[in-house]
Amino acid sequence: MAIISTDPVADMLTRIRNAIAVRKHQVSMPHSKLKEAIAQLLLKNGFIDKVEVVSAEVGKTLIVNVSTADTNAKITELKRLSTPGRRVYANSNDIPTIKHGRGIVIVSTSKGLLTGKEAKAQGVGGELLCTVY
Repeated sequence: MAIISTDPVADMLTRIRNAIAVRKHQVSMPHSKLKEAIAQLLLKNGFIDKVEVVSAEVGKTLIVNVSTADTNAKITELKRLSTPGRRVYANSNDIPTIKHGRGIVIVSTSKGLLTGKEAKAQGVGGELLCTVY
């Protein structure tokens, strides 16, 4: 029986957080375009090592490598900001800076998913999905 999550992004972040806590190097989860876009942003910013989409019996599976076998994870903290019950929006001037610029905030904008820095540069705001440090 499949487990249906009401908040797939929070489920993704929790799976990554749990994998880091037990020192696993790889975590898999059901695929969605949003989860893949978040994983690609984490990869682009150097927080994870590899993102892979694999066909499963039903649908696709997203496989995220949090670290290599001989290194520690680069993520210290993953935090969900906007939830299905309480959405959090910000315009380009109000997007927060995370840990003095060492972390990122992922923003869902009209131009797609962007980091807070990219959203500020393009002058667009949107829904604040999560922070990563």
